[in-house]
Amino acid sequence: MLFLSFLGTTVFADQLNIGKVSLSATDRILVLAPHPDDEVLGAGGVIQQAVAQKLPVKIVFFTYGDSNQWSFLLYRKHPVVFPGAVETMGLVRHDEAVNASRILGVQPQNLIFLGYPDFGTLNMWYFHWDQHHAYRSIMTRVTAVPYKDAYHFGAPYKGESIVEDLRSILRDFKPTKIFVSHPADHNGDHLSLYLYLRVALWDEGMNDVQLYPYLIHYLTWPKPKGFHPEKDLTPPEALAGDETWKEYRLSPLQMETKKKALEAHKSQYFSSPKYLLSFVKFNELFGDFPQMRIRLNENFSHISGQKKLKTATELPEELSDRERAAFVGVDWKSLRWESGNLVVTIGLSRPLAQDVEASIYFFGYSGKMPFGQMPKINVRLGVLSYSVYDQNKRLDQGVVRVGRSANEVTITVPLKLLGSPQKILTSARTSLGNFPLDNASWVVVELQQ
Repeated sequence: MLFLSFLGTTVFADQLNIGKVSLSATDRILVLAPHPDDEVLGAGGVIQQAVAQKLPVKIVFFTYGDSNQWSFLLYRKHPVVFPGAVETMGLVRHDEAVNASRILGVQPQNLIFLGYPDFGTLNMWYFHWDQHHAYRSIMTRVTAVPYKDAYHFGAPYKGESIVEDLRSILRDFKPTKIFVSHPADHNGDHLSLYLYLRVALWDEGMNDVQLYPYLIHYLTWPKPKGFHPEKDLTPPEALAGDETWKEYRLSPLQMETKKKALEAHKSQYFSSPKYLLSFVKFNELFGDFPQMRIRLNENFSHISGQKKLKTATELPEELSDRERAAFVGVDWKSLRWESGNLVVTIGLSRPLAQDVEASIYFFGYSGKMPFGQMPKINVRLGVLSYSVYDQNKRLDQGVVRVGRSANEVTITVPLKLLGSPQKILTSARTSLGNFPLDNASWVVVELQQ
């Protein structure tokens, strides 16, 4: 076999006490992929093992990946800009996913394509629920699923449509293990898929299903880029100590098959082989932030402990000089439930500069009200002032309290403002205009009486 000489490189995994992913005879495996090719990158080995053990396997594709203009430009040799042409590229990626899945051993009848907007699902998470209008895709210019072979053709581009589709799939398939994109992923579709799944699982009362999030997009990770099967995939340093990490180890044949399946995603492999091949290794890595359960007057003083980037040389190469100069890192400091309030403190790597904004999100969940109707609060901080929104509706800023110093911000949010929730999904991010700079990963907080 091509890869035999690289077996046994587990030193870093052993040092981090990384656990093992194993599949049992009673497992039902659900793989959720934000875009066609993520199923191979994140879980191509796991999928092969499930097929080999004759376990039920379903692969769900969140989007058709129809807005990756760079790959389409190289693949088609000309820009793909007209909505109809963009949809056609979505069908190309659909067919690539079918071919890749066959290589992994999964037949087309076990694939589900949802057809939600590529690069649009995080915007839907923030702003398009309940009475708010449907999201319009930037590239296809549609406001509903346009693909006739999709799971729910014509479903409006709204958050509750995604939750309902996921709930339906969960009810029908009844998975025991779900492999899904990671909540710290810097790609919006990857991040949002995890969040929608969390809500769907809560709605269905499926609290015993095991989640295995896989990370794809994270700053300068993984290193080195390119095909280096002699080096294991290891967690980013900033996340290494925050999560319980597990790995699945591939056989030489499984890794060779994974590479062939990845090559079947021709439009993506042609444009980014060096990056994609970074994930063809002898291990696949999965980690998740533990759900926090807090009681009244109990303090979490160290939520995630991410090590933030401070120097320009540590920032992603894609950032412009202006973006590097404006960069402000954000991290969790503490979280506390005081009386009827949630009190959150975030740290900033340096004071906010002109045009740089910090946003802190508080989305409540309650089994007594549909999630789409629950408040979705966003506190936006500028250099000197702040504003408060529920989705895109501006509220009186006095509904929350904000205390701040140069490098720290404390926000006190009444639980009534969040709909008196049982659980809270919260996150923070910094941005320069519409360009995201940094984010503190979404975390789940459960309030225990």
